[in-house]
Amino acid sequence: MEIVYQLIFMMILLELLELYLHRASTLSELIERLHNYYRESIFIFFLVHPTLYFVLGVLLFFDAFNFFGISILLLKVIDLFFKLELIKQRYYKQSMDPEIEKMLDMKLTFSMKILALSVHVPFLYMAISSVLA
Repeated sequence: MEIVYQLIFMMILLELLELYLHRASTLSELIERLHNYYRESIFIFFLVHPTLYFVLGVLLFFDAFNFFGISILLLKVIDLFFKLELIKQRYYKQSMDPEIEKMLDMKLTFSMKILALSVHVPFLYMAISSVLA
């Protein structure tokens, strides 16, 4: 069970690192920052999402592809592709839905920033603990 606590602690650290790498006050700033990573290299863009690979590795190691494991993996992948789609619409197509354009200027509150930390970490714990029980 000690390994589970170490993995959860590592997940918390990686989520905080990802939060630091994606720091922005609005969604527009976040997309701009991610576009800078994307413009340098697509590999750098994927590297600034370390929790996706960590979750995938932990789920493969424990064979924890249950409801919680698939849920966290699905949330991570949808988040990544949504960010890619926003970058594509804003910088390459240069046309966005009016609703999404309005959302870009919204302030990202503290609770919005730590939402991933408060959802993904418990889901990972439940995915692992249901396999070990």
